[in-house]
Amino acid sequence: MNDIINGIKEKMDKSITSYEERLKTVRAGRANPSSLDGVSVDYYGTLTPLKQLATISVPEATQLLIKPFDKSILKDIEKAIFESNLGYTPNNDGESIRVVIPALTEDRRKELTKQVKKIAEDAKVSIRNARHDGLDSAKKQELPEDEKKQVEKEIQDIVNEYNKKIDTMLKAKEEELLTV
Repeated sequence: MNDIINGIKEKMDKSITSYEERLKTVRAGRANPSSLDGVSVDYYGTLTPLKQLATISVPEATQLLIKPFDKSILKDIEKAIFESNLGYTPNNDGESIRVVIPALTEDRRKELTKQVKKIAEDAKVSIRNARHDGLDSAKKQELPEDEKKQVEKEIQDIVNEYNKKIDTMLKAKEEELLTV
């Protein structure tokens, strides 16, 4: 029984970690290098994550500085950032690329809030899937009826706890996005 509970908690912890990582990629008006995590550059015919090809720093609160290890790919990096639909306009100075983070409009903030809610719902679906797996495992074991009910109750309590964590993180991110 404890193996089932521990397995469920492990899956749910992974869901929460994944959720946190996805939330970091949603920008809130401040420069954040992780907002470029999803950007891949065509480097000699292979799509390579930008962070493997360059150092990304934050010289100012609203600016990212990208210094590639190989200056010959500046144009490719610039193109990849522009095509990533992040709303960034890269500026190439021949040595590095500067990305000025534009101020978020109210419409864009609302759009990002919807995106964050979808990410939260995906995390909750993952939590429900872990619950479902746990309940299936409990049913396969030949436990007395009262123990099965106890396991189901424990699993539901864990699910409720993790859903509260997701809701708390969602509320904090929404406040961050809606704060001008």
